[in-house]
Amino acid sequence: MPTRSFLMTAENIMGAGCLPDAMTVVQSRGFKHALIVTDAPLTALGVTERVASLLRERDMAVSVFDGVQPNPTVANVDAGLAVLQKVGADCIISLGGGSPHDCAKVIAVLATNGGSVMDYRGVNKVKKPPLALIAVNTTAGTASEITRFAVITDETRHLKMNIVDRQLAPMLSVNDPELMLGMPPSLTAATGMDALTHAVEAYVSTVATPVTDACALHAIRLIGQFLPRAVANGKDDIEARENMSSAQFLAGMAFNNAFLGYVHAMAHQLGGQYNLPHGVCNALLLPHVEAVNASACVPRMGDVARALGVDTAGLSAEAAAQSAVKAMFDLARTVGIPAKLSDLGVKREDIPMMAINAMKDGSGATNPRKLTQAEIEAIYEAAY
Repeated sequence: MPTRSFLMTAENIMGAGCLPDAMTVVQSRGFKHALIVTDAPLTALGVTERVASLLRERDMAVSVFDGVQPNPTVANVDAGLAVLQKVGADCIISLGGGSPHDCAKVIAVLATNGGSVMDYRGVNKVKKPPLALIAVNTTAGTASEITRFAVITDETRHLKMNIVDRQLAPMLSVNDPELMLGMPPSLTAATGMDALTHAVEAYVSTVATPVTDACALHAIRLIGQFLPRAVANGKDDIEARENMSSAQFLAGMAFNNAFLGYVHAMAHQLGGQYNLPHGVCNALLLPHVEAVNASACVPRMGDVARALGVDTAGLSAEAAAQSAVKAMFDLARTVGIPAKLSDLGVKREDIPMMAINAMKDGSGATNPRKLTQAEIEAIYEAAY
């Protein structure tokens, strides 16, 4: 096996009620002025002020940029950078799910490296360390708080740009499941299925290792057990929220190092073209893509089935692999994921163009099968 590295955020604070302790750690690092990068709904819910108050109690100045949209855009990054430069903050605290974290990562890069978002599209384009970034998570899905990835939408071309660099991993991540109790069922379902997609794609990746395998499989087990509970009773079931927080973190550890596959490559096109929720796109496409992948990773798909609670005793290896696909379909239905792309407003005539762009997306590089444009079009059609 070639030499491999295992990358994640340097320090991670987690557990119900950990937010105050985490803000004490931020203050202890000597920062004086934090810019909170978040979205308007979290500000409206009072979550932004909750974090800001904890920082002020620790004698830190606080400014807020809450203009991040779902599927953050180049314009969001530029607007956040302008606020950062105006207030002179010496650190950034991203608050939310993947959208605020991704936006904040790129703001932090531009703050110290200059240039435009487009300059960093691709792999390892960041020359100087970004501004210090602390990621406070409020969802259980993307794991962006610990990964080297950011995805920014070029709104003029309707394309999602992947920015991948080890320096994007925040210096500190915070996962307090108490912050997740207010997530509505639909968001809980979408983010949870996003985490499942990360874990499954990492487990069947061509560069998976025993370390990423351990993270991915346990994430799948936890999601299969606790996601339905978090969707059904997320306001009160702190055990489900805590276990989903751990699951998405483990899935992040896995895909941050084993990478992803064609589910993400295809989902990125749906998000860029139609501004659809990333987790929903992943959830809808996941079983369709893995049905095609299964023949290339039969034993591993059997492992996925068992991790999702399927009794594969007496089944052939191939049947066990296909039972994993059914389990993914069943879980998506249980938590209320839309069944078809047509339900989301996707236009059939856009499928060839999206397939071409999915072929160019770097996420597909570690997929267990190399797919053709025709095969990708067929998967979109099957999901349509």
